[in-house]
Order: sequence, then structure tokens, then C-alpha cells
Amino acid sequence: MTVQPRGHAGAAAVALIAIVERDLLVIRREAPAFLVQTLVQPLFFLFVFGKVLTSIGATASSFSVILLPGVVAFTCFLTPLQAVSIDLGRDLGFTREIDDRLLAPLPNALVAIEKFGIATLRGLVAGACVFPLAYLILGSGYHVRTDEIGVLAAMMLLTALLGAAIGVLLGTVVPITHLGLIFSLLITPLLFTGCTYYPWTSLAGIRWFQVVTLFNPLTYAAEGLRHAMLPPIAGHPVETLPLGWVLLVLCGSLAVVLGAAIRLFRRRVVS
Repeated sequence: MTVQPRGHAGAAAVALIAIVERDLLVIRREAPAFLVQTLVQPLFFLFVFGKVLTSIGATASSFSVILLPGVVAFTCFLTPLQAVSIDLGRDLGFTREIDDRLLAPLPNALVAIEKFGIATLRGLVAGACVFPLAYLILGSGYHVRTDEIGVLAAMMLLTALLGAAIGVLLGTVVPITHLGLIFSLLITPLLFTGCTYYPWTSLAGIRWFQVVTLFNPLTYAAEGLRHAMLPPIAGHPVETLPLGWVLLVLCGSLAVVLGAAIRLFRRRVVS
């Protein structure tokens, strides 16, 4: 048999495909545990805030409709953020488990990009699973418009991409021993200032807090998903942040964060 010579690009492609296949195999094997870990939080948010509070009259019946896009947003955002930051922090730790990937014949940046892509896939799967979960929990309170499917898919993708990019950045710069503390300090403020439970326009009476939420990328993800998911309530469309501003901030944030994450990753693994 004659062995055909393979160029650097071909060898890099083969190595990248092998790494992706390995990670996809791990995802398939861990699928039940992944779904349980990912969906416990949205399950209780939907049940308590979307079902229980509306059933006892503590919130309006339309609250579950407003809540669902926020739950999809934080699931798509936090799932890849936590997954890739923990995975990368562990691989870059004392044992340097990432060295086997760095020794493969492909650019170091592609190692980070591959982890970024796999984390994005996790976020999309988790976000998609929220819809059947919400349908089962909310029952008659489940209402999602179907005429903006393309916008919905694009917003979920952007949200998962940004969450994964922030996760790569955290996993690169924060030691694995400190990630738990960072999550404690980061995730709760992200959730409660990210317009997860309320539309941005409803904060007009608390102007300072409305301005604060604009510094949270989760605000734009939740508002973009509300634009794509919310049907008219009581015959009136729900006002959200303009979609153009939402896309501009999310795409700009993604470019800045991912660029910084890849540069810092290359600097760390080379040193």
C-alpha cells in the first residue's frame, strides 16, 4: 500500500476531527447526567415562578409567558459557560491534561475553538430541551409564537456562543480552585440583573436599575428571545429592546470576548 503524503492542513483537519469525535462520544455517554444537571434549575424556575405563583394569584397569568424566554436565555448562556470553564480550568491545571491535545498537529488556537464549539452545542441542546419541559409544566400557560423561528434560532445560537466564549475566557484566566468562588460571585448577579424574569421596558420606573441591566449581556439575550417568542398579551405586543441593538451588542461582545479568550489561551499554553 502506498502512503499518500499529507500536508499540514490535512493533518490538522484529521486531528481536529478526531478530537471532536472524542468529545461528542463523551457527550453521548454523559447525556443523562448532563440533562439532569442542566434542566434541574429551569425546571424549578418554571414550576415555582411560572406555575405555582400564577396558580395562587401571586403573579399575573401572563407572567409564565414573559418568564419562559428568560429561562431559555439563561439556560443557553450558563450551560456552555459553566461546562467549558470547568473543563478548561481542569485541563489547564496542575496535571496539564490538555497537553495531549496541544501535541496534536494543529494550531493551539483550534484547541480552544474546538472546546468553544462543543460548549456551544451543549448550550443549544440544553436550551432546546427547555421548550418540551415548559410545555409539560406550564400546560395552558405555555404560549410561544411560531412566526419568528429563524430569529429564535439565531438568538439561541448567539446566546450559546457568547456563554461559551465567556467560559473559555474564565477557564483560561481563573485557576480551577477559584472557579467555584467566581461562579458564586458572577452567576447570581447575572441572573437577577439580566432581565430574566421581567422585560427591560418594565423597569422604566427604576431608571438606575434599568441602566445597570444594560451592562449585562444576558439582558440582550433575554430581550432578543422575548422578541422572537412572545405572542401579543391582552391583544398588545410586548415591547422589548430593539432587535438591532440586541444583535449589535451580542455580536460585538462575542467578537471581543472570544478574541481575548483565544489570545490569552495561546499565551498561557505557550508559556
